[in-house]
Amino acid sequence: MKPSNNIWIQRQQCPCGDWKCYIKYEGDDQTSASSQLGRSETTSTELVFTPYVGQIFKSDDDAFEYYSNFARKNGFSIRKARSTESQHLGIYRRDFVCYRSGFNQPRKKANVEHPRDRKSIRCGCDAKLYLTKEIVDGLAQWYVSQFSNVHNHELLEDDQVRLLPAYRKIQEADQERILLLSKAGFPINRIVKVLELEKGVQPGHFPFIEKDVRNFVRTCKKTVQENDALLTEKRENDTLELLEACKSVAERDPDFAYDYTTDENQKVENIAWLYGDSVRAYTLYGDVVTFDTTYRSITYGLLLGVWFGMDNHGKAILYGCVLLQDESSHSFTWALQTFVRFIKGRHPQTIVTDMELALRDAIARELPNTKHVVCIWHILSKLSSWLSSPLGSRYEDFKAEFDLLCHEKNVEDFEHQWNLLVARYELVTDKHMALLFSYRGFWSISYIRGSFLARTMAPEFSQSLHTFLKRILGGQTCLQASFEQIGLAATVGNQTRDGTRYMHIKTCLPIEEHARSVLTPYAFNVLQHEIVLSLQYAIQEMADGSYLVQHFKKMDGECFVIWMPEDEQIHCSCKEFEHSGILCRHSLRLLEVKNYFQLPERYFPLRWRWDQSLVPMDDQNAQSNNDECAQAFHALAEALLTESLISKERFNHVQREITGLLAEVRSMPVAEELSLNIPPNNVSET
Repeated sequence: MKPSNNIWIQRQQCPCGDWKCYIKYEGDDQTSASSQLGRSETTSTELVFTPYVGQIFKSDDDAFEYYSNFARKNGFSIRKARSTESQHLGIYRRDFVCYRSGFNQPRKKANVEHPRDRKSIRCGCDAKLYLTKEIVDGLAQWYVSQFSNVHNHELLEDDQVRLLPAYRKIQEADQERILLLSKAGFPINRIVKVLELEKGVQPGHFPFIEKDVRNFVRTCKKTVQENDALLTEKRENDTLELLEACKSVAERDPDFAYDYTTDENQKVENIAWLYGDSVRAYTLYGDVVTFDTTYRSITYGLLLGVWFGMDNHGKAILYGCVLLQDESSHSFTWALQTFVRFIKGRHPQTIVTDMELALRDAIARELPNTKHVVCIWHILSKLSSWLSSPLGSRYEDFKAEFDLLCHEKNVEDFEHQWNLLVARYELVTDKHMALLFSYRGFWSISYIRGSFLARTMAPEFSQSLHTFLKRILGGQTCLQASFEQIGLAATVGNQTRDGTRYMHIKTCLPIEEHARSVLTPYAFNVLQHEIVLSLQYAIQEMADGSYLVQHFKKMDGECFVIWMPEDEQIHCSCKEFEHSGILCRHSLRLLEVKNYFQLPERYFPLRWRWDQSLVPMDDQNAQSNNDECAQAFHALAEALLTESLISKERFNHVQREITGLLAEVRSMPVAEELSLNIPPNNVSET
């Protein structure tokens, strides 16, 4: 027996510590039985047309799926009967028949004292769909050559047809849960009951029955013992191959660093590596580090940790990775110590992680002066798994209120609104809400807004990391292949850069013009948004010398700004600059009123400047050229508008031509952009 390939999955163990509690991530492909059931019910209510002779399909699989959907809608299931093939066409005929087609042939009875006499469900039903393959213009297609929907038996109702063997399936996520409960000693009937309670499914409404669970557990128990020895050997071989790959890269790239630990039998336990140019990248952007521990190997039981940063263009930088044998505080401590050693002992200002008690304790010990922040994106991705079932139809309203609560800037207001929220939705005793509240100092904006995060909490950044990891780890590969895939992505990510983006001026303020010449397009766009909004704010000087800044319609809370002209320092109570390194609209409004034509140098942090890019930028002249092009285009557009308004006929003609031109331009190919920008390394070089 050959063991399965290494498979990476998102960690499903809940941070609450209850082994019976697990996470189903929103948007995950591995859906639960309840969602599968929901899809099945949706499918059954969709309009499915009756097949007909001459109907064409791209493949025989498409035809089988179509006929199967039709069968389920009409109260029966189908199976594949005979197929016919030739030397030139291969398989050129497929026969699909009703599950009760034909008759059972008598079998020789087993030599046992009381043989089972099973009744056959086959009754010679003649319902069928026959396919024939033909070649048209060099392409193969399948057409229905015979079809009959005449049955000689009673068709089933929808609540009965779903129990036919063809439609009973246990999804992967549920298989894991079943095996875990079985390993803990739960009997089959209790396992089914636990699944029903966890997923909020009514008894008897799973897409499988108790018999399927029993057969699945029995089959797995037969193979587990045989596979365990093979998997242990395969894990040892894979980790040794990974270690050799690290050694090989280190020989070619002296800046590449790796380390590992061994157990008492000299078997590799943990292994970590850092890409060669990551140290240089870290010196520029090492103020904030994201340590992602979302994925683990279900085959080997290894946890994957990935170190990310954010560059001055808002793109992710991959520093390095670590594979840990478990999720203990001891393992996380080794991972942190090794990473700090790789980066020459320079601790980050802030580290962003998921909720993990063992990791939290390790960070508190090893990085005592580093602010630990829990990524709000990870929290929001768990809410549905925690609360959708207990809240039912009220969940969407709860989520909307929770989103607002996450952005509450005042600690007292946050805790007051929290108490109201849990009371309103009867969640005062909920263990997950209690867990979130105990972690509030790590994720609530009211607690962390004074900590520098460089916009790593932006949803698009977290989503880009999730997409990258899912793409790289989506296949079934050995550890060395995963190592090479990450290295290849790093190389490609460095080679593919965003094209020069034109940064147009929106306000004509000198502050805006000056900032455009200093900041990267990403940072400038963020600052420009604040500059535009700053014009909607009024300023009032207070008796103590501070300034009250508030929106002219009072659409958001008021802020207090302190200005120290002798040092050219400005401080706002919203703490946006301390949080992201970008000045807020309140501070900008005061500087505008004080007749500043350029922002003080201290408010252009090095990490957001053009001249601090990983690769030397040659786009300074490009911006000037873009300005000239924009001016010429604006002049042309202005003349075109003036001429088109002379008559309705002219206007309609211009509108028609511009609409067509815009569609043509949008259809033109563009260079594919990668979602991850990573420092170069030599992993993929041969």
